Amino acid sequence: MRVLILNGPNLNLLGTREPDTYGTATLADLEHDLRAYFPNIQFRFEQSNHEGRLIDVLHEERGADGIVFNAAAYTHTSIALRDAIAAIEAPVIEVHLSNVHARESFRHHSMIAPVCQGVIAGLGMTGYRLATEALQALQQSEQGGNQS
Repeated sequence: MRVLILNGPNLNLLGTREPDTYGTATLADLEHDLRAYFPNIQFRFEQSNHEGRLIDVLHEERGADGIVFNAAAYTHTSIALRDAIAAIEAPVIEVHLSNVHARESFRHHSMIAPVCQGVIAGLGMTGYRLATEALQALQQSEQGGNQS
């Protein structure tokens, strides 16, 4: 199974940026933990502060078995990312470290949620593991459906 973990703007600062909101774990910690928890999954980890680069990576990985995507602030503003997700075959799960619904009102609406398989928010780094487990379940469900 091939899974892309894609992170948007400012997430390169995890561990030092607003630790009360985002925790103290870094993207390197996330990568280490996911690789250890899912040794049989082939992961690609990407982070960019640039919307166009995020779109390029989505296009590159359109054939992946799944994508876990924390679009960060672009979640609430980017029609371009929404269209990129809608244009690819890979299932995408939107993830947020914080509970966006308990924060500022402008964070309550996601432009990308309608084209994602699901949304996980407010569970910190655990959300990435849960999203990966959900992608595994989706793949198993599809394979089981094709066998009968």
